[in-house]
Amino acid sequence: MKKIAIAGAGLSGAVIAHGLAQTGEYEIDVFESRDHIAGNCHSERDPETGVMVHVYGPHIFHTSNKVVWDYIRQFDEFMPFTNRVKAVTNGQVYSLPINLLTINQFFKKTLNPAQAREFLDAIGDASITDPKTFEEQALRFVGRDLYEAFFKGYTMKQWGMDPTELPASILKRLPVRYNYDDNYYASTYQGMPKHGYTYIVEKMLAHPNIKVHLSTRFSREMAADYDHLFYSGPIDGWFDHSEGRLGYRTLDFVAERHDGDFQGNAVINYGEADVPWTRISEHKHFSPWEAHEKTIIYKEHSRACGEDDVPYYPIRMVKEKALLEKYVALAKDERNITFMGRLGTYRYLDMHVTIAEALDTLSNYMDCQSAGRRAPVFSVDPLQS
Repeated sequence: MKKIAIAGAGLSGAVIAHGLAQTGEYEIDVFESRDHIAGNCHSERDPETGVMVHVYGPHIFHTSNKVVWDYIRQFDEFMPFTNRVKAVTNGQVYSLPINLLTINQFFKKTLNPAQAREFLDAIGDASITDPKTFEEQALRFVGRDLYEAFFKGYTMKQWGMDPTELPASILKRLPVRYNYDDNYYASTYQGMPKHGYTYIVEKMLAHPNIKVHLSTRFSREMAADYDHLFYSGPIDGWFDHSEGRLGYRTLDFVAERHDGDFQGNAVINYGEADVPWTRISEHKHFSPWEAHEKTIIYKEHSRACGEDDVPYYPIRMVKEKALLEKYVALAKDERNITFMGRLGTYRYLDMHVTIAEALDTLSNYMDCQSAGRRAPVFSVDPLQS
């Protein structure tokens, strides 16, 4: 049997490992630098409250891809869950994404959908015909009042820079709805795994041909022992940061435990710049089918990612993209390795996209094996996203 190494026990690595193991033709070693599986979607019970906690922040599964939806539900029952985000700004609580209720409440009006469209068109800055920055994009389509209430302060905290320095592409699709739909996602399918995400990854990796090595960082020297490596670690780390470090934002979570119900909702954003956290998540509300007398909340703070921090959001500004080009060029000279996932391709990926790309990567590899071709270094182009 061929020997396969997988660096990273998150969703990308687990999908590949599970798929290869099912064939019976591969021995797979999964290496994980952390002391647990499931990457940033790792979930575990809080021993004090009994609540299932999303250790690295909220993860709500949503997709319009039926293949992905059917795939993930092999491993756990998905319970109904609708993400209804609220926002606190100017001393009031509003519904997100911006919808007809938000507009009417914010401006103290009773507009119908057509009137709301006309109203936002009127308050938007029509002089901005080709928005270049995040701020211009917001001002053009929702006007200054909504921009400053819901976008400006939050964005400054999230990205650590003024919205005038960020590209308009970050706000590609302004989340505005002209009805009272407050489901944060427009995806066809949405839900929460009954037993948590770590349970799903455990089941993916539960095969006699798969061995998991926790607290073990995969090094370049180890690759010689394997026929192929699927690498979901940081692409710059594979090259020992020879060209410099790619930039990320990281998150700090300040946990608090309380009796009863702290905020009555899973996620509440805080739009004002002088509130130090971006949002508060109350984890018992991610599992509404469970009952808990106590509760645990996370106050979420965003900052620049240091060398020893968990990377969350790739910055992908001009400087980072130029650096990424250098690493992609180096990667294309490698052999018997596939870079994948959020860190391996330096892209922010939702869980459903991560799974879809991993399934495509697996299919491409198997096709190449059957045809006697070398598997591609990338299944997706990191420079095009």
